[in-house]
Amino acid sequence: MQLFPCPFCGPRSEAEFHFGGDAGNVRPDEDEVSADRWSSYLYMRHNQKGMSPSIWMHMTCGELFQLDRDTLTHSVAGSKALTEGGHR
Repeated sequence: MQLFPCPFCGPRSEAEFHFGGDAGNVRPDEDEVSADRWSSYLYMRHNQKGMSPSIWMHMTCGELFQLDRDTLTHSVAGSKALTEGGHR
């Protein structure tokens, strides 16, 4: 088991979290997106080695946050809230 630092609740078991994707993978505008761009958004990932920012949801409090984690060692460098004050 790994502990993830929720910026709202503190360190919690990884079982309480849901992966939301790579940070910075911005959803394209649905009205103006080509099939190639939409496919790229859905399926193409950076899969980089080393420190990688990703979006997670803490299912207990329902908050989204960015987690910075090393993809090789799984060590966590930190997390930050995506909303001011939390509890959207």
